[in-house]
Amino acid sequence: MTDLIHDLIIDSAHRMPDARALSYQSSSMSYAELATEIERKANGLKAIGLSRSERIAVYLEKRLEAVVALFAASRAGGVFVPINPLLKPEQIAYILIDCNVRILVTSCERLKLLQTILPMCHDLHTVIVVDIKDDCPAIRNLLITNWEAIDSDGQLHTPLTTIDSDMAAILYTSGSTGKPKGVVFSHRNLVTGAKSVSQYLGNTSDDRILTVLPLSFDYGLSQLTTTFYVGASNVLMNYLLPRDIIDLVEEQHISGLAAVPPLWIQLCQLNWKKATSLRYITNSGGTMPRPTLNQLRNALPHTKIFLMYGFTEAFRSTYLAPEEIDRHPDSIGKAIPNAEILVLRDDGSHCVPGEPGELVHRGALVTMGYWNDAEKTNRCFKPIRHRPIELTVPEIAAWSGDTVKMDEAGFLYFLERRDEMIKTSGYRVSPTEVEEVIYASEYVAEVAAIGIPHPVLGQAIVAIVTTHQDQDLDVGTLLAACKHRLPGYMLPSHIEIRAGHLPRTPNGKIDRKLLCQEMQHLFMEANL
Repeated sequence: MTDLIHDLIIDSAHRMPDARALSYQSSSMSYAELATEIERKANGLKAIGLSRSERIAVYLEKRLEAVVALFAASRAGGVFVPINPLLKPEQIAYILIDCNVRILVTSCERLKLLQTILPMCHDLHTVIVVDIKDDCPAIRNLLITNWEAIDSDGQLHTPLTTIDSDMAAILYTSGSTGKPKGVVFSHRNLVTGAKSVSQYLGNTSDDRILTVLPLSFDYGLSQLTTTFYVGASNVLMNYLLPRDIIDLVEEQHISGLAAVPPLWIQLCQLNWKKATSLRYITNSGGTMPRPTLNQLRNALPHTKIFLMYGFTEAFRSTYLAPEEIDRHPDSIGKAIPNAEILVLRDDGSHCVPGEPGELVHRGALVTMGYWNDAEKTNRCFKPIRHRPIELTVPEIAAWSGDTVKMDEAGFLYFLERRDEMIKTSGYRVSPTEVEEVIYASEYVAEVAAIGIPHPVLGQAIVAIVTTHQDQDLDVGTLLAACKHRLPGYMLPSHIEIRAGHLPRTPNGKIDRKLLCQEMQHLFMEANL
């Protein structure tokens, strides 16, 4: 019985040892080979001191070693922390320090980028390099070792006591204010998610699933867990151009593909005539524009399209079945299997059909909270009121912060976010994190980062700044400062420099709503 996340691979290896589990470029692994490699690396991790529930970070592009490292960490009783390869060293340092990472798996080139920040990570004791070379830097007080050296034959030497309610992973996601938040997933969360998704997608061992999204993104990680749950085959890809994705779909006879709206907007404009192997495609991370949906349906008439809604704190909440798209084109669908989605008022009571309320998710997919942040955890993970008084232990649900409504037939419709999060290119971006980088440049007196609707990105990041008195500033200089510390998806698409002060609300805060209205009007006039 599959209880722990690494059991997905081990169980499939028992059922179909010779079936292909994982491919990357010209290399591949069967389920038996993948399970054996995970066992060996888990033994190696234990041998270098990984203890139960300790964190091991993986900072790599999508490749075989990245997948092995994630699941070996789990098999050894640790907690894996996948890090987005696009992040800058300062952001990576924050994650490594915040969740007390003990072991880091990376490449030689990436280690060079991190050599100045790793000495600040006081809990880190070992760096495992998957392609160690003569020019790999030595770092004081850290053991730098070769991936091949972290290897040991046989079954795990120390019996594990891990259970399904233990921590399995920490995935970092931006919040509306401050630094990224580490969402803690249990084994039960991840296994339940794989079972639920594979159920409504109809996945089988015959599927070949292409993973183009980052493994640090719950939607990207889900492509692996869903694959392994049913014993299918997964193909890893780090693409340069959208055209490359279509070429690989054709070459590898891919049957399942997941992407976010900005990528679908690019893909729908390309020629899909030969891509007949796709049984289904999925969308999450934002609403797919209607024209994009229509173009994809025309290009892929025999491919089922699943439109989904989720938030990291509860993984996936709803999906709109392909046969419902025409009847409910603007809906985010209904609850996925083994989840209940409620629409609640501020006092916790249930909204009537058509009444706006907060989307609240209950069930086994509700994660364990935010790492090292009790205040934010208590705001998002709260009991549901009006539960039977006979239940003496309160049930914790995930409160999304999103406003939705439900119709008479139970279909849900997204209305708006209550916080100031910017959703761009499928990522959630904290305005505060962008603002802190701009303030740190010391070029500006005030800054507000906001999100403006954009036909390709979902939202474009706009920064409105004011300068210090008698100081000249050009946009190029400020953007260059941002590029040094922010990944591409967090860079402002537009910077406006103003004189004086930014507008204020009656309580003295920067009036973001007014700025959003002003900039949205400007964007419409300029057709930006």
